[in-house]
Amino acid sequence: MTPFGARLRKLRAQRGLSLKDMAAGLGVSPAYLSALEHGRRGRPNRRTIHRICQYFQIIWDEAEELEALARISHPRVVVDSGGLSPKATQAANLLAQRIRSLDDQALDQILAVLEAQGRAAGAKASFTPPAPPSNGSLAG
Repeated sequence: MTPFGARLRKLRAQRGLSLKDMAAGLGVSPAYLSALEHGRRGRPNRRTIHRICQYFQIIWDEAEELEALARISHPRVVVDSGGLSPKATQAANLLAQRIRSLDDQALDQILAVLEAQGRAAGAKASFTPPAPPSNGSLAG
């Protein structure tokens, strides 16, 4: 199951809807909706996400959260480590080989490292170096 599929299933359960009724309300087949919930279908397109938000009357932050979950919910990810370090290639290959055997604790640890790295990269990306002194000198 993908993060998006889990959230979709939770929304459906909270409202007491059957898969068949929700699929009819969205204009999709029950088979498609089931595959989306279980991660057997690729992430939904923006139109489908928009229809889901309308169906559940989801707005603002909750709609943005659903879109963010869809972005990280592709069940068949390809990692291109070409041009990266040998360690990056090794990490990608080991993760691909062992992902099914990792327990939730190990996955939480990996996610924490990746999320911290992402936050650090975001902070670096937003860093603006100080402007040089207005008198043109490079003295510090």
